[in-house]
Amino acid sequence: MTIIKQDDLIQSVADALQFISYYHPKDYIKALGEAYDREESPAAKDAMAQILVNSRMCAEDQRPICQDTGLVVVFLKIGMDVQWDAKLSIEEMVNEGVRQAYQYPDNILRASIVSDPLGARKNTGDNTPAVVHMSVVPGNTVEVQVAAKGGGSENKAKFVMLNPSDSIVDWVLKTVPTMGAGWCPPGMLGIGVGGSAEKAMLLAKESLMEPINIHELIERGPSTRAEEIRLELFEKVNALGIGAQGLGGLTTILDLKINDVPTHAASLPVAMIPNCAATRHAHFTLDGSGPAHLEPPKLEDWPDITYEVAEGTKRVNLDTVTQEEMESWKPGDRLLLSGHMLTGRDAAHKKLTDMINKGESLPEGVSFEGRFIYYVGPVDPVRDEVVGPAGPTTATRMDKFTETMLAETGLMGMIGKAERGPVAIESIKKHKSVYLIAVGGAAYLVSKAIRSSKIIAFEELGMEAIREFEIEDMPVIVAVDHTGDSVHKTGPREWQQKIGKIPVVVE
Repeated sequence: MTIIKQDDLIQSVADALQFISYYHPKDYIKALGEAYDREESPAAKDAMAQILVNSRMCAEDQRPICQDTGLVVVFLKIGMDVQWDAKLSIEEMVNEGVRQAYQYPDNILRASIVSDPLGARKNTGDNTPAVVHMSVVPGNTVEVQVAAKGGGSENKAKFVMLNPSDSIVDWVLKTVPTMGAGWCPPGMLGIGVGGSAEKAMLLAKESLMEPINIHELIERGPSTRAEEIRLELFEKVNALGIGAQGLGGLTTILDLKINDVPTHAASLPVAMIPNCAATRHAHFTLDGSGPAHLEPPKLEDWPDITYEVAEGTKRVNLDTVTQEEMESWKPGDRLLLSGHMLTGRDAAHKKLTDMINKGESLPEGVSFEGRFIYYVGPVDPVRDEVVGPAGPTTATRMDKFTETMLAETGLMGMIGKAERGPVAIESIKKHKSVYLIAVGGAAYLVSKAIRSSKIIAFEELGMEAIREFEIEDMPVIVAVDHTGDSVHKTGPREWQQKIGKIPVVVE
């Protein structure tokens, strides 16, 4: 009989969450480095360089890879011969570990969880509760898998009930392009097949805990139908040409996993969940000897890559930028931004548009006239930081607010990540605005361009408050120009055609 102490599970969960906040899995770094070497798209290669440099910086300084430090998901396999020396339930122990990890003063992690999801949506303040899955298995140990899942990738989860004769390959190839770039490729796709609806989703999520090893499968060849489909989809999804950050390129996914279980004869449940460029998970076993120990990667595990300003990059002063200058930018142009910008995301946009629709004045000190807004919810600063990791959030969530913001506030342009939908693009075209993107998965690198930060409105919203940033040389790419032309359409189409394995559908 193994005795597992309450404090050992709490400490192990807390340590693991801190660990994965700043250490990429070694297999991910290796796979992304190899993809970087192969990449031929300049825009995608630039994005990969930022992700790799950001990753190494985070490992050195022990700060979060991404500003979205994730919804915590924990899988526990509890041995039948385990006895607990604990007063708390297992879920309570896990949540105490989450609480300690996210409030650790030397590396504060962003609290993103809101309670009363259909009502007040109030931040719980400590990122609890976690999502906990438990199973009881033979043995005398507790195996634990801990993951932190960002909202941008989790929001792109897909599920379908196919007919047994339908093609999973066809469904995946039809569905992946609809996911856009908000899940921050290059990452991994997890696919669950069989069981029931909820079982398929769970299988997909569990598959994302597995190491990247597609090239081992390529070398040895498939031995099951699932492995055959895995290889076929790995090649064909990359042939879509979506590329890093959706900019077009050779690598969209670094691996693809398929977990399958028996299902009803009349059913074929299929779930697909992506893991983003900030993939974060850790695995440990408790055997009664104390808290788990995770071995950190070595700095030499990162490829020797530096982020250099590309030739032709334009420097832009946001305090003096003109409409004429803005209209000279084309999709794919690289810019370095300096000056002042405001921040705001979902909750702030909802409050602002409600005030505008009611004919109320905006909060004191808030003026968007001739200014840019950055869609971001940063991590709190530590030590001498002016702000913590501050990468972009998915811009499509702000699409429904775009027309009001551009028509009523004098807003000049927007900065976020991934594509914009047709409603937002039409507004951008109508008002001759622009939309720029920063690289998702490079939050700490981006934060180094921020020279000052102050909250100017909606402080009660926490990470969603409106801030004013002063920035210097913040790297961005023009995603949608003043005519409504989008790099997220032209880039993947161009690279899908260059790769030439899948027919290009002309819209």
